[in-house]
Amino acid sequence: MPFDFTFSSPSEFEGPLPPAVDVAIIGGGIAGIMTAWFLARQGQKILLCDKGRLAGEQSSRNWGWIRQQGRDIGELPIMIEALGHWQTLSQQIGPELGFRQRGILYTAKTNKDLERQEAWLNAAKGHDVDTRMLSPSQVAEQLGGCAASFAGGMMTPSDASAEPWAAVPAIARALARNPNVCFRERTAVRRLDVSAGRVAGIVTEAGRVQADRVVLTGGAWSALFLAAHDVRIPQLSVRATVAATRPMDMDLPVGATSEGTLAFRKRADGGFTLAPSFFHELFIGPDAFRHLRPYLPMIWNDGVNTKYKLAAPVGYPDAWRTPRAWPGDQPSPFEAMRTLNPAPNSNKVRQMVRRFSELFPGAGDVQLQASWAGMIDVMPDVVPILDHVPHLPGLTLATGLSGHGFGIGPGIGRVMADLTMGREVGHDLSPFAFERFGKSRGKRTDLL
Repeated sequence: MPFDFTFSSPSEFEGPLPPAVDVAIIGGGIAGIMTAWFLARQGQKILLCDKGRLAGEQSSRNWGWIRQQGRDIGELPIMIEALGHWQTLSQQIGPELGFRQRGILYTAKTNKDLERQEAWLNAAKGHDVDTRMLSPSQVAEQLGGCAASFAGGMMTPSDASAEPWAAVPAIARALARNPNVCFRERTAVRRLDVSAGRVAGIVTEAGRVQADRVVLTGGAWSALFLAAHDVRIPQLSVRATVAATRPMDMDLPVGATSEGTLAFRKRADGGFTLAPSFFHELFIGPDAFRHLRPYLPMIWNDGVNTKYKLAAPVGYPDAWRTPRAWPGDQPSPFEAMRTLNPAPNSNKVRQMVRRFSELFPGAGDVQLQASWAGMIDVMPDVVPILDHVPHLPGLTLATGLSGHGFGIGPGIGRVMADLTMGREVGHDLSPFAFERFGKSRGKRTDLL
């Protein structure tokens, strides 16, 4: 059911664990599921475990954008590939994904905004994206009935969207028909099974599973999982609030728009999904202090777009009382919080609805249907880690997708599948190297 992030519906994936697999995947968001998708195509026997529900966290809570426009240039080739995978998935799985290619628009309020957009377009020209600059009148055509005026904008017609809470579970269901794939919900992976200095499998709350290769796609929980194995990465998590209006008798030529303050897109059910274009909230915890230095440039440049909260709620990955180490035969923090389900910022929700009403006064009464929030795993340079973990041979890591994960997820999955199996990935992964931030090993805490 849309907007239902609880366990009110029965688990779809249960049963006994296999004693051994070729690859074990930790985390059932889009990155993990798509990694399983491509590994299964290579004939690998796969187990994917999630401590809660597949796509129960950020993979079902995002805006639903499938965006090339404005991407980090290092990410852009993987994103272009991902768009092609989305097209193929839509053909194979059908309309349940909600996949629609109607373009994405960034408006520009000032000439400085236009200069920034043109600078990105110039940097992206070698990748053959169909992005183009728009005049004020062309922006007005895409935003019919909008009361605001703009200096122009940037649009990528081939950009797309899908319905997150429907798309990712639908992909999982399609993949689960493969006899070599085993999904297990409500099955926390407590630790890695390490033997002779390399990964030998996983230790779950239901028992051990042998696997020579393990892929960690744990989202906001990845840094906590790694820290228990004496490996630290400068990953933090920020809260992002989203809202959904009831269906409205209003449509726009363009599929999704960011107008500087507010981002919005028309959903398949006729309502609009609303989100602040840049606003996030960081709960301050031990990791926020530990990794302050690499985040200083972001803090300096970010201005007022991030608000800081004094402490994370109990049980969050970077909460002050969350354990940083635990033995494999005892419950872990992952069992203590099956689903990271932050409350939305109610003031921000009201601001978004009010802003949307101001932009489109002819749309009538804008009625709120739902609001929610998610915790986005971020890195200091706002691009992920896609790499082997040097200190733990056999472990491959995809984390820190920084709010970009849904759209790029199929591309990440294909890259991770080949990276895990030692094949050529076809992209330059140096921007996503594990050790690009320097030393990553801390005090020994391995309790196995």
